[in-house]
Amino acid sequence: MNILLFTDADKLAADRVKVGGHRLAHLRSVLKVVEGDEIRVGELGGKLGRGTVLQLDNDTVTLAVAVDTAPPQKLPLSLVLALPRPKMLRRILRTVAELGIAQLHLINSYRVEKSYWGTPALQASKIQDYFIQGLEQARDTIVPTVHIHKRFKPFVEDQLPALLSGKWGLAAHPGDYPLCPYNIARDTVLVIGPEGGFIPYEVEKLQQAGCEIVTLGSRILRVENAVTSIVGRLF
Repeated sequence: MNILLFTDADKLAADRVKVGGHRLAHLRSVLKVVEGDEIRVGELGGKLGRGTVLQLDNDTVTLAVAVDTAPPQKLPLSLVLALPRPKMLRRILRTVAELGIAQLHLINSYRVEKSYWGTPALQASKIQDYFIQGLEQARDTIVPTVHIHKRFKPFVEDQLPALLSGKWGLAAHPGDYPLCPYNIARDTVLVIGPEGGFIPYEVEKLQQAGCEIVTLGSRILRVENAVTSIVGRLF
């Protein structure tokens, strides 16, 4: 945790907050703060700044806070991701927030196991928790937006073309396709499939919607590695 994030629920006054739980545990065990110490803070959905420890007890810490700095800019990127298995999903949600991806769309695909849609990790509160963990790592305050689409065809036919409007659409897929571009400077929609890739029908539908199919070469990466590799290559 490289920043302490607080919300309206933590506020005692405009410039005072009181927090506990994992945030207090981190301050005690990792940062080893004492009264008078200054730490980095941020208001969730707002600005960054500094906080001074005013009072520290067994259950809570009270800080005087001043936030006046804009958070880092998000990437001009919408990520469309075939729903991965739950354990990997949790890691990817943190990564999405860490990398500064502005928007995430989780979609269905032929190779997505039906059981994945029942994972508790898709609960709104859980997604929020994983995003916040990523923000705490990256010193950011703005939570990515997430959209869930349980049917592939309606999404790719009815919603993806609108999402692609005015943007560059790229779909990463193994095979004999052009190499993924790098160091681009434009609004982009990036589509990444499930383990094993999209089936031919899905690739065709993505192309019809306006996506350019690209590849990373002969190596087949895990989805979580593909996300970081491609985003790093593009931006």
